[in-house]
Amino acid sequence: GKWHLGVNCRTRHDHCHHPLYHGFDYFYGMPFTLVNECQDTDNPELAKSLQDTYWFYTQMIIFAVFTLVIGKLANLFPVKWKIIICLAICGLLYFISWFSSYGFTKYWNCILMRNHDITEQPMNLQKTTSNMLKEAITFIERNKHRPFLLFVSLLHVHTPLITAEKFQGRSRHGLYGDNVEEMDWMVGRLLGVIDKEDLKNTTFIYFASDHGGFLEAHSGNSQLGGWNGIYKGGKGMGGWEGGIRVPGVVRWPGVLPAGAVIDEPTSLMDIYPTVVQLAGGAVPHDRVMDGHTLLPLLQGTEQHSRHEFLFHYCGVFLHAVRWHQKHSGTVWKAHYATPVFQPEASGACFRRGICPCFGDGVIHHDPPLLFNLSQDPSESNPLSAATEPLFDTVIRRMKRAVEEHRKTLTPVPQQLSPYNNIWKPWLQPCCGTFPFCWCHEENNKA
Repeated sequence: GKWHLGVNCRTRHDHCHHPLYHGFDYFYGMPFTLVNECQDTDNPELAKSLQDTYWFYTQMIIFAVFTLVIGKLANLFPVKWKIIICLAICGLLYFISWFSSYGFTKYWNCILMRNHDITEQPMNLQKTTSNMLKEAITFIERNKHRPFLLFVSLLHVHTPLITAEKFQGRSRHGLYGDNVEEMDWMVGRLLGVIDKEDLKNTTFIYFASDHGGFLEAHSGNSQLGGWNGIYKGGKGMGGWEGGIRVPGVVRWPGVLPAGAVIDEPTSLMDIYPTVVQLAGGAVPHDRVMDGHTLLPLLQGTEQHSRHEFLFHYCGVFLHAVRWHQKHSGTVWKAHYATPVFQPEASGACFRRGICPCFGDGVIHHDPPLLFNLSQDPSESNPLSAATEPLFDTVIRRMKRAVEEHRKTLTPVPQQLSPYNNIWKPWLQPCCGTFPFCWCHEENNKA
């Protein structure tokens, strides 16, 4: 499925970020992510405001060139042709530099790979669901006689909500609901294969989402990004519950009790140490591990999550901290920064399209906004020293936890810097002779 960690470092073929260089033995899916541009939509998703700015400046350059040409031909003012030609060339290069990053997204980034080979460029979205399902099923069948790890990162429940025709209109909740229905069917097919191959009682299955609903995703009056219930905020909003609080569903018949509900804060970072324990290994001891094995909690040998503190980031910026008090079970959360909603009472950043992590789109809180999630899970009533006797004690303890946490961090190069986000032709994956990057697996076989 979706890898979303990139491919290359220095050349088009080094594949330094590829799954096969990071522990996996087989890969089929998207090396990047799914965006509206993959579907030729009229609603671009990648840096929309930035693209609008780039296009505005391009229009200004075009207008300036035409003005100079007309002025020159009509003898309205003296200007050398060299200056006009230089301005036109600079404008063209400027246009190419930014349009290459965004205008050709479908052809550059909406691709499918099998191991190190590109199988579709651009990918056929109508067949992607069936292709990925077929790959996952055959992987199970190939490895059913030995231990295996199958990681399926679905493209579903993510804009542009690619949904097969037979599922369109099936739900009463629009295209998003249809997409959820198809995802549910896919998961059912995978579970059916596990059962059919008599692997049911020997297979640990964990199903979860990477974040809450994307509230800003709209098409007209239709909401395309889901709904987060009573929880405030959504995807990409730092610390608000609606963006980070998701359920996890676990199945392992004969080992884990059926129907159990565990109301304890855990993390997707817990998957790694859990899988390592299941495989009989040991996590590295030469570094701080952010995750904890889930097995004691799932098996009932422990009643509380091993996470006393969880740190919620927006990009590289720490926005909130969660404290799960061991002795009382109370869950506190302090927000050091929150996004500015637009409009103010909307609960999302509709005008920007996505909430920023820093700058004028963020409010910094000193003292932090404090909530008791055990009593106020919707984060609607911030506490203060006047309303909460433990306010100062909790804030001090969280501050100390943040200081201890930051000591464990190792500085790394900024992955989201402007340089790292511009298009680099020498890194572009291409299944043909660059820049003619078009191929389809069925055509290749033919």
